[in-house]
Amino acid sequence: MIPIDDLLIEPGRRDAVEYLERINTTTRGVAVLDALAEMIERAGLGVGDRIPPELSLAEKLGVGRTTIREALNRWEGLGIIRRRRGAGTFLVARVPSSKGHAPTMIRLEGEALLRLMEVRRALESDVVRKAAVNASAAQRREISRLCDILIDDVDARRPWRKADAAFHGAIYDASGNPMFGQILLSLDHALERSAESPFGRDGFGIASFPPHRTLADAILDSDADAAVAAINHILDIVEGEIRAVIAGDPSLA
Repeated sequence: MIPIDDLLIEPGRRDAVEYLERINTTTRGVAVLDALAEMIERAGLGVGDRIPPELSLAEKLGVGRTTIREALNRWEGLGIIRRRRGAGTFLVARVPSSKGHAPTMIRLEGEALLRLMEVRRALESDVVRKAAVNASAAQRREISRLCDILIDDVDARRPWRKADAAFHGAIYDASGNPMFGQILLSLDHALERSAESPFGRDGFGIASFPPHRTLADAILDSDADAAVAAINHILDIVEGEIRAVIAGDPSLA
């Protein structure tokens, strides 16, 4: 019987694992991720293609299978691969070129965040529109008050994440559909970020906070179109910073 691995390799096509070389470094986790990204690029693998089995990767790189599994878990958490029981592991998103100023893992996180931003943009636009239309007078005042607190915290360089969550939570509540808040909060935790990730630092996205006042004022004035424009401006700023980090802007790394 012909092994299933042989059946899944196109005739005349070099097995992707052949593009790997043994790793000799103490930072094996990062090195494995870099090696896998380079393998995918050199082998010409794209969305829908299967990557070699964990055992083959471990043997070729000279690392333990646990190290390979941890690396693939990171990729799965970023929505780059998907495991199918009995079939293998497949690419479900583009892997950016291994060549660039920013480290491979940072670029992979950035690409994953950009995909997430597409989902957020669609949901957030609907949320703020509904909040501008449906919010009660008390809810509008509370959104404005919470925005003041958020901007004060940011300007004073105090921890701002709690105030930011409270502000957006009030908007979700004012939309009249609690499912929006649940979905958007789950999206915030959808991607695994590394401890050294620039996307998790307090300074990331800081330029997007002044337009939060415009968003709050639009909801306060029941101006749905202005609210949608404001949230898209906020998301544009964040997306621009993500792209700058991916491009290797040293001021954001």
